[in-house]
Amino acid sequence: MTGIEPNNQSRAGTSVRDQPSHAVAADDELQHNRRDSDQTQRTNWRGRRRNRIDEKRVKPAKTSIAAVFALIVGLSAVYAVLTVLLSPVGLVLSLIGIALGIAGIRMTRQIGVTGRGVATSGLVLSVIALIGSIVLAAGVTTFLNDDAAVNRLENGVENMRQNLPQDVNIPQP
Repeated sequence: MTGIEPNNQSRAGTSVRDQPSHAVAADDELQHNRRDSDQTQRTNWRGRRRNRIDEKRVKPAKTSIAAVFALIVGLSAVYAVLTVLLSPVGLVLSLIGIALGIAGIRMTRQIGVTGRGVATSGLVLSVIALIGSIVLAAGVTTFLNDDAAVNRLENGVENMRQNLPQDVNIPQP
């Protein structure tokens, strides 16, 4: 045999029979690994090669549910406080939002969990709502406990009643 036959030729150009047995096994393993790597490597949209095995291991990051709820509850609490009549509801919502914001920030310390900014903004909105609710409650309490302020309010309402028109015609259908 001349060693030119394609089935018996290795990478170095010598025949398989001329190589020691461990070299043949290493050459077969190299060709097997090359085939496997060709099957697992793909190109991404930029043309760079990516390994399919790595794509399976990497999981997409998930946003913390507590962080999202902290933001929603914080926004609801601010809205409730700004409507003045729902200020007590805003107080309760702000306390819930603070608890969810802290839980959301703690959850983002885990690997693969995102949403730290969302949790922080929910926490900040909840604290703002809590402060606004407390200030509003303190202002209303102070106003209602001041006799002079209550008298001024009663006199203003009485003046508005006296200034109402007496003769109002409402059309009947």
